[in-house]
Amino acid sequence: MRMIWAGAAALAGLMVATGNGMAGSDPSGIWRMASGKVTVKLAPCGNAFCGTVVGLKRPLDKHGRPKRDKENPNPSLRERPVIGLMIMANMVPTGDNRWDGTIYNPDDGKSYRSNLKLQNTNLMKVEGCVSVFCKTMKFIRVK
Repeated sequence: MRMIWAGAAALAGLMVATGNGMAGSDPSGIWRMASGKVTVKLAPCGNAFCGTVVGLKRPLDKHGRPKRDKENPNPSLRERPVIGLMIMANMVPTGDNRWDGTIYNPDDGKSYRSNLKLQNTNLMKVEGCVSVFCKTMKFIRVK
């Protein structure tokens, strides 16, 4: 019996070390919101992860121009294209498969306290919070 437990422990350790287990997983990759509204590339930035918009379901505004960061509180940033905009910043690991940081919403020009959690290798939940009110969005790994 001891041999079986030792073998199971070694296998679990190997899965974690090779990335086949969820503990210590890496959120890097291309993720699309379940609604398809936005696609984000998560990548390391310093000791954290950051997310940049790489695609939009509707990339053009009502005038046929690329969507801009028009709600930004800083007037000098309102002409920035939304595609290419960093919307997740300083996502640092805070537990198994969890990272905490901030998320910027170009729809309202506000930044929110945020966390992301890998549910499995292809599903991530991202939560943005103001005070005790939070909204959760599901993202599916594209790459």
